[in-house]
Amino acid sequence: MADKQSRHATRSLRYPTVADLERLARRRIPYFTFDFLKGGTGEELSCARNYRAMQEIEIVPRYGHALAEPSTSTTLFGRTYASPIVIAPVGMDGAMWPGAPRFLAETARESNIAYMPSTMSTMPIEDVARIAPQNTWFQLYGFPADDHAVTFDLIRRADEAGAQALAVTLDIPAPARRVRDMRNGMLPRMRLTPEKILAMLTRPAWLAALSREGAPALVNLRPYCAPGADRKELEAFMRTRRAGGGITWELMKRIREKWKKPLLVKGVMHPGDAVIAREIGVDGVVVSNHGGRQFDPSPASIDVLPAIRAAVGPEMTILMDSGIMSGADVLKALACGADGVLVGRAFMFGLGALGGEGARHVATLLNEELRVALVQSGACTIDGARQLSVRHRGAWAPEDFRG
Repeated sequence: MADKQSRHATRSLRYPTVADLERLARRRIPYFTFDFLKGGTGEELSCARNYRAMQEIEIVPRYGHALAEPSTSTTLFGRTYASPIVIAPVGMDGAMWPGAPRFLAETARESNIAYMPSTMSTMPIEDVARIAPQNTWFQLYGFPADDHAVTFDLIRRADEAGAQALAVTLDIPAPARRVRDMRNGMLPRMRLTPEKILAMLTRPAWLAALSREGAPALVNLRPYCAPGADRKELEAFMRTRRAGGGITWELMKRIREKWKKPLLVKGVMHPGDAVIAREIGVDGVVVSNHGGRQFDPSPASIDVLPAIRAAVGPEMTILMDSGIMSGADVLKALACGADGVLVGRAFMFGLGALGGEGARHVATLLNEELRVALVQSGACTIDGARQLSVRHRGAWAPEDFRG
């Protein structure tokens, strides 16, 4: 334990922010995997909008009162976690850092935070849940063929594996045009070129991890392909079966009937959609523009969050993602109406920068930053954060939404 604390203290001095980890990750992983992680859709305006909107939020601190012991602890869906931070789903996570989902699951278990692996993770949901049985959620993509036979089988598997919550991704009606990936020869499928081989050879730490962990693949899809299906066949299945498509409110009603544990809809940006979700019995929504990776004209997630909170009231659980890069950002999201946040890129930057220890470093770093922000603001607790005075110039008003 002392050695672990000493290593963290040393890392905190060398890499005190997620931005430091991002810079190091760029130098340690191949350019095409970094671009896959960092990039967005179109001109990447919505990516930039997420970060800019978060930076422009102001919180007025309160001083002169006796301070309670700061606590980042919170309750989500009846379970107490050490922090409102949830490790977000990242597709093809093992390509960014080989073995990523294992390290993320171990971090979730050890830090007592939730982890929501993706359907497109490079580790099966069953294995993730074995590593972190009390901390695993599951992010579901729809597969509309055969009346969603694969969709419902994934739900069955997540339930039997012991996933604590299910988040159905709503915001992928069609594949996005991710220009970085197109330029890098990653779409519609990755082409291995001499340039990519050279890029891998010049990243020895990543290459050594790849040698240890094996080539990443969309292993959650293996049961639905021919025995022994390789990476190309799994990716072809994903494309031809329109992964992520076909999610409708009628389907959500069917999923609600099947899934008896906490159920979320991920990708909500309109208050009207959040109200529909509440009315059909969904337990929570994730306010998200998919990290700027789906629809470039979309507003920043944080800017629609207050109107969504106003529409559904205080009882429904609201999580938010897209643009969270520090503990202060977490505080801003809580003050604007969120119950918790999903963080994806920051954890992957940590892995890319520091290998397996990077995920733990990011969890500790964000939690320490949040603890400091709670004290400095005078909030001290997660409940206190919701009472803070916020100036949020970019927030959408309820009357800004049509329909």
